[in-house]
Amino acid sequence: MSDQNLAIIVLAAGQGTRMKSATPKLLHPLAGSPVVGHVLRTARALDAAHVLAVVRHERDRVAETIEAELPGTTIVDQDEIPGTGRAVEQAVAALPADFAGEVLVLNGDVPLLDADTLAAFLAQHRDTGSAASVLSAIYDDPHGYGRIVRGPAGGFDRIVEQKDASEVERAIPEINAGIYAFGAAALRDQLANLTTENAQGEKYLTDVIQLLREAGSEVEAVPVAEPWLVAGINDRAQLSETAARLNALIVRGWQLNGVTIEDPATTWIDLAVTIEPDTTIRPGTQLKGATTIATGAIVGPDTTLVDCEIGAGAHVKRTDGTLAVIGAGAEVGPFAYLRPGTVLGDGGKIGTFVETKNAEIGRGSKVPHLSYIGDTRIGEQSNVGAGSITANYDGVNKHRTEIGSHVRTGSHGVFVAPVTIGDGVYTGAGTVVRKDVPAGALAVNVAPQRNIEGWVTTHRAGTAAAQAAEAAGTAAATDAE
Repeated sequence: MSDQNLAIIVLAAGQGTRMKSATPKLLHPLAGSPVVGHVLRTARALDAAHVLAVVRHERDRVAETIEAELPGTTIVDQDEIPGTGRAVEQAVAALPADFAGEVLVLNGDVPLLDADTLAAFLAQHRDTGSAASVLSAIYDDPHGYGRIVRGPAGGFDRIVEQKDASEVERAIPEINAGIYAFGAAALRDQLANLTTENAQGEKYLTDVIQLLREAGSEVEAVPVAEPWLVAGINDRAQLSETAARLNALIVRGWQLNGVTIEDPATTWIDLAVTIEPDTTIRPGTQLKGATTIATGAIVGPDTTLVDCEIGAGAHVKRTDGTLAVIGAGAEVGPFAYLRPGTVLGDGGKIGTFVETKNAEIGRGSKVPHLSYIGDTRIGEQSNVGAGSITANYDGVNKHRTEIGSHVRTGSHGVFVAPVTIGDGVYTGAGTVVRKDVPAGALAVNVAPQRNIEGWVTTHRAGTAAAQAAEAAGTAAATDAE
């Protein structure tokens, strides 16, 4: 059941100019999800009765992403009046008029702040009965942040911005994290008193805190356990730092869940990935999207899998795969390229320098090396010879190749689709198959070999090859004597 006394406002209207990107800051990817998606995931975990997101820059793109990440979110459009205070003011106006619970204000660019931390913050806010609570952090270098100034007894007194701080205040290590909890009634009362009478012409949410203190209301500052929890993303350097921090947390989580990760520093795992215990992830591996890996599988080294399914006991090394399914006990790589629609059956093999696309390769069947298999279905226990190609494109349309079970194809074969190869078929090396082959047949179309003796010494006289041939001929004549 949702918390009927909780509303969450996500501030997502900023332009993010320091990213220097055509993509809005909140839509940059982070562990497989947009930055704002992590904040919305936390909001979902808190199970608030109302979640509202305030948007403005690239409004439609941001709103579409928010609605996809957390369906049912109320989208609020910030008007021409700038400032976080104005954003919250408009969001509160979109709440039911009789809402009298708590309002939690989150920043859309603070993705590492987890639900447990916020739940504890909210619980403390409720327990103290404060009109507002401010989440804070202790920074080694607080430069640029608003400082939390406390009174002689240690209670919250005020927030002072860097530009307005005295030398003593600038030495304060506790900063305002920009995350707030308010009682709805107190927030409504003071939002009505906000003005734009300042150097920037903005309505500041921090002014609400000051107004509440001037009215004699209780305000509390609550520091987080780790400062990185409230780190925001303003540029690509901070995005990279946040990605590394989040990835380290994800990797450690899987290690504690029974997964062997040999080199955490070179292993990247998206949040939506699932890995069963007793799996080994080797160095240089990236697991992206909704990839799943079953018990006993070995993945890597130097492997990237996007939305792939890896079966129990499978071994995938030095492989690039997208939307592929690998069966239990199967082997893939090294240097395999699995394109969408690849399905490898249990115990099968896709080997060295093999590319597959829309290819269903049955149980125990193998494509060991140097081949392209596209738009193809292969039955069980078949073996495709080295250097084989299913020629699926005629320049206009794609066509399918059907290869049966227990088939043995010779090296360097070409199958010109559409073509069907029956069960138990053999094909000769170098065969170009242009028509169907019935079950149990041998398909060959290679012309008889013809040797033209003396051709090299006649047509390539003086070359190293000719000299070697002549020497071989002299040696053969001597042996014959």
